[in-house]
Amino acid sequence: MFVFNTGDGTVSLIDPESDELVESRSLGLSSSFPSNQYTPTLTDDPDDSLWLNVGRGIRGLAVGSLSETTTVETGSGANWLEQTPDGRHVVVSAREPSHTQFRIDADRASETFGEVTAEIDRTPEGGRGGRDGPGPCDVTIHPDGEYAYVPDLFSDTLTVLSVDPFEIVTQIDVEPVGDGPARPWMGTVAPDGRTLLVEHNESNGGSESIWTLDDPAAPSQTARLTAEDGLGRRPLTSEIGPDSGIGYVFTPGSNDVTVVDLTNGTVTTRLDLGGSAFVGTWDPSRTKLYVPVQTSDEVAVIDHERREITERIGVGPSPYGATSAPVRPRSDPAAAITLTTARLGISTDRAETTYCIGNCACGHRL
Repeated sequence: MFVFNTGDGTVSLIDPESDELVESRSLGLSSSFPSNQYTPTLTDDPDDSLWLNVGRGIRGLAVGSLSETTTVETGSGANWLEQTPDGRHVVVSAREPSHTQFRIDADRASETFGEVTAEIDRTPEGGRGGRDGPGPCDVTIHPDGEYAYVPDLFSDTLTVLSVDPFEIVTQIDVEPVGDGPARPWMGTVAPDGRTLLVEHNESNGGSESIWTLDDPAAPSQTARLTAEDGLGRRPLTSEIGPDSGIGYVFTPGSNDVTVVDLTNGTVTTRLDLGGSAFVGTWDPSRTKLYVPVQTSDEVAVIDHERREITERIGVGPSPYGATSAPVRPRSDPAAAITLTTARLGISTDRAETTYCIGNCACGHRL
């Protein structure tokens, strides 16, 4: 498990077998929303890349050495990304000011590895309140690899992309709950490809919509959950269990995780994190969900079968993003020294920032 600490630009490595901290290393960068949907099952070679949102673009790091493999500038400090199930592409949503979708070559054997192979400029669509574009915010990919889904924060739409050819297939208007805009901003497709969860940053504390993907090119909303249904406040991101029947919605407004029965469209329980958390990620076997709790400098471990928090692991300062891989980085004799200088603030190099929400002091520029 790779947990990125925004407080000092380090990464904490956790062994999912023992749920123990292996070590922390100074990377000089951090990532809030790394690719974690299919990457954990694709990175079985030390030279494969972890894909991160860093600075004003996307960064690849070799999983075995944590050395840089590629960098792609997007013209925005707010980026979300996912790798396709076949490992060939990384699809990116770059929000304002770019308002652009990118497709990047993720095949390290390819002559164009790390290059943008297609893009969609979405600024002509405009956005609510005279904005310069629709605000593509997050991206999640269907397990068949054919379609990607993008919630548009500034236009209240859900956009369906074809991955190859890279183009917009359809756009669906998303209705609000109560007064004000719907503000869809994050989403997650279930492993079986039948369900899509979408989080909404609405003024009433937020809502969660559930969509059927019986036709993957045309999602249809089947349920909408609010605080009246037991949903926690300000839903931000989500993960879906390996059986595709249970959703975990990270609700930092109430410092918990809302557990949702996707079949019935109901909230079953809330798990108290004891602090603010924005994302989570599965271990490679998809049996446990690891949740960085930013305000307590720890990772909460949720056992999927038991639906409860079973461990709390101390990591670095202000952990935010996380991803996983079946490969552990090789030992680095200099790692201890660089970690010490990073923790003491001695290093003269500032850690590269990442887009984040909340008490993070990430210093990003849109």
